[in-house]
Amino acid sequence: MFEVAADAYDRFMGRYSVLLSPQLADFAGVRTGQRALDVGCGPGALTTELVGRLGAAAVAAVDPSEPFVASARARHPGVDVQQASADLLPFPDRAFDAVLAQLVVHFMPDPVAGLAEMVRVTRRDGVSAACVWDHGGDHGPLRVFWRAAREIDPEADDESELPGTREGHLVKLFEAAGLHGIEATTLSVSREHPSFEEWWEPFTRGVGPAGSFVAGLDPDRRIELRERCRAMLPAAPFVITARAWAARGLA
Repeated sequence: MFEVAADAYDRFMGRYSVLLSPQLADFAGVRTGQRALDVGCGPGALTTELVGRLGAAAVAAVDPSEPFVASARARHPGVDVQQASADLLPFPDRAFDAVLAQLVVHFMPDPVAGLAEMVRVTRRDGVSAACVWDHGGDHGPLRVFWRAAREIDPEADDESELPGTREGHLVKLFEAAGLHGIEATTLSVSREHPSFEEWWEPFTRGVGPAGSFVAGLDPDRRIELRERCRAMLPAAPFVITARAWAARGLA
């Protein structure tokens, strides 16, 4: 789902995630003098924020997607960007002051193992933090798309059952991973879309579960989905406001 060009991700989810990055970094208390790791960095939205705060030499990032790793390296010279999964981080114990995962816990094959790895590479009493869209509470940025998709296919996997997407579940995952002093909050972003076409086109690029769903439809059903979405949205320009669950804890 994520072996796609970085530009496709930027247009699809990056348009929202870039608005989350400063908020997650603030929540994690990222500050000058720290060394930080971006887990599941994608093309580098959060990495950009961390570099701006800490400098490239103090930032590392990992992602399992080869295209995303290549893009993150090109965008951030001096950052240690490696291709790796969250449950097998290529760093020694206690290597970072802050370890962050933006919009990735719900896609980890084993979220508890992934968070435990984040804890392993975080210094004693350093911060591990993560955020996940509120797909379970129907307040994520893709809610209109998934409502329309379920009208076409009631069995559509709308991401609402993924780990961490329901209220309180991200905290439970943090507890299971061995973090202490856990705190939770919600983050909110709003983005204006100048036209329906600007909103819709990124769904056709095959990114994530939503892109996979569109790719699996025949042409007529794809048109039906598009027009159902159009009918559900306000006239352009319109604003999409989305909520993310966030948690932080001490290693």
